[in-house]
Amino acid sequence: MRVCMRRRSRTLRAWLVVFFLSLHFLLVFLMLTIYHAPCELRSYPDIHSSVSLSKHNASVSTTATAGSDITEKVTRDATADRAKLEALFSHPLYNLPTPPVPDGDRLLKVRTKTNEEVQHSTQQWLSANEDGYDPVQWNTSTETHPPWLRFHLGISRWQMYGHKDPNLPVLIKQLATHRIVSAVQKSGGTQVKLVMSFPNYGQALFKPMKQERHEETNVNLYYFSDFERHNAEIAAFHLDRILGFRRMPPVVGRLVNVIKEIKDVTTDHKLATTFFTSPVGNSCFYGQCSYYCSTEHAICGRPRIIEGSMATMLPDMSLAPRRSWRSPWRRSYSRSKLAVWETDPDYCDSVKTSPPYDRGTRLVDLIDMSILDFLMSNMDRHHYETFEKFDNDTFIIHLDNGRAFGRYSKDEPSILAPLVQCCRVRRSTLLRLRLLSLPEYRLSDVMRASLSQDPLTTVAPLLTEPHLSALDRRLATVIESIQECLQQHLLHSDVIFDDITDYSG
Repeated sequence: MRVCMRRRSRTLRAWLVVFFLSLHFLLVFLMLTIYHAPCELRSYPDIHSSVSLSKHNASVSTTATAGSDITEKVTRDATADRAKLEALFSHPLYNLPTPPVPDGDRLLKVRTKTNEEVQHSTQQWLSANEDGYDPVQWNTSTETHPPWLRFHLGISRWQMYGHKDPNLPVLIKQLATHRIVSAVQKSGGTQVKLVMSFPNYGQALFKPMKQERHEETNVNLYYFSDFERHNAEIAAFHLDRILGFRRMPPVVGRLVNVIKEIKDVTTDHKLATTFFTSPVGNSCFYGQCSYYCSTEHAICGRPRIIEGSMATMLPDMSLAPRRSWRSPWRRSYSRSKLAVWETDPDYCDSVKTSPPYDRGTRLVDLIDMSILDFLMSNMDRHHYETFEKFDNDTFIIHLDNGRAFGRYSKDEPSILAPLVQCCRVRRSTLLRLRLLSLPEYRLSDVMRASLSQDPLTTVAPLLTEPHLSALDRRLATVIESIQECLQQHLLHSDVIFDDITDYSG
């Protein structure tokens, strides 16, 4: 009896196992059938193609629309910036009536030959047609002069060039495109610079690119150890012009072939020995100087092309000697010492009673330069130059601006020490600064528009947006400093040096 019951129990368990297994397989089959149903679209290629194409077109359309909107906005903003620049240069402050320049106020002039000289000369200023140079014949007519000579002849006692000088765009174009027939290293300085010569006997100072535009100066570097930036030289020229100073030789950006336009045409044997090919095949050179001239700081092409700034050379010192002046606000150039002006708030009192700052425009010229330097964060202003011909009654030449625009995230108030300590400023400078603070003439916008005309803008903007924003911030600081001076000297009228007495604006 017990054996029979056991057999029946085993049989029942076996049937239950078979039943549950069958139920499990049935459920699995039903699930596969359900999940397989949506995949039936694969058997309808037309439907699948339509769905995919529709999604793709929608994505492309969205991307194209977004790209079109961005391009349109950039174009619209650029047009607006150019309109602001044109409006600025059309403003009465930039078009004040100026009397004709007397001969005595010209730096150079073409000497008229005497009758005896004319009789013994069959031609004037005829070149010897040296190798690589164009044969040229110049006479007293400015139409026969190359742009660089017209620039030299246009320098006057009070400015480097006129506000609407028609020769300026022609000169800048030649600097950017003219064939280079010679390249030699300029002696002196902490970094390599080359003097480039052109077929029409013009010359330019070339500063090669050392640092990417978006890079800020290393915070651990002292101001006297910083790199010189090619884009700083270009931007400084544009800023000087926008401020209405016009005390800087024209500068433009240019792409240069390391081999064809430097190595192959140089007659500088010392420079020639520093050319080499980098491990990745780029053409490099490093020149000879006191600081950044080594294989570790070489100038390298990509693979042969480098970019740099081309600054118009001033007349030769034998024709137009220049005097170098030590700046009263020169820094100590020491890692541990401070200059006297950095610890004495009344320092300007002694400066104002010392020649050449005790008369004329030299002091306000120096303050103009400090404003320019503060806006572009240039701490490296130890000396400045003037043309000897005009003695002390002339403008300060704004040369050597390669260490500007190194840092946009920090302002250096000490650069404004001449303004803050002396509390003196030109009326024309103050009015232009206020003009550039208005939305319709915003400094960052007109700088962006002016820089967009440079050939190197096709590679990348010469100043990044943070640098342009810093200009507006620093401009507000300058105007605030002048306002504080006016409030501190309410009973004194010597804060404003009125150099435009006929202007009623």
